[in-house]
Amino acid sequence: MTDLSASEWKMLGIVQDGHVSNVELADRLGMAASPCLRRMKSLRDRGYIERTVSVLNRKMLGFEILAEVEIKVLQIASRSVDEEFRRAVAREPAIIGCYVIAGQYDFLLKVVAPSIDTYAELARTVLLRLPGVQDMRSSFVLDVVKDSTALPLESLRRHVGKVAKR
Repeated sequence: MTDLSASEWKMLGIVQDGHVSNVELADRLGMAASPCLRRMKSLRDRGYIERTVSVLNRKMLGFEILAEVEIKVLQIASRSVDEEFRRAVAREPAIIGCYVIAGQYDFLLKVVAPSIDTYAELARTVLLRLPGVQDMRSSFVLDVVKDSTALPLESLRRHVGKVAKR
């Protein structure tokens, strides 16, 4: 993290806000397009940029339901059951996110569906049948207040600077 130059920090902040062409990025950074392109490639190669995506409007595309689903797996589940669970989650297109969490539940799934009836069917036929599932709790998103993919880079950069000065 600390091997980033000031211009690379700024570059990351700009590109995470949305699609920007290399020419526009170079202009905003006050540099030529070729070195800008090389730096972007370096950031990707070093793993700072995982992927570039477009965020689609799920409701306009017919996915009315967004559910946060907590999953508890059997504590005695073997490593192979854990791997089966992860593979099954990866194969299911309606599960758009899966996170290992701490607390009463073991996994948090982000699930989309066109309707509550479709979600109910998915819960019965897929989610509850995932390997090792002992318990499941669903919460439905009623309204989105904030849904950002942007990381707070400037506050992290300030923190890193304070730690480095110690």
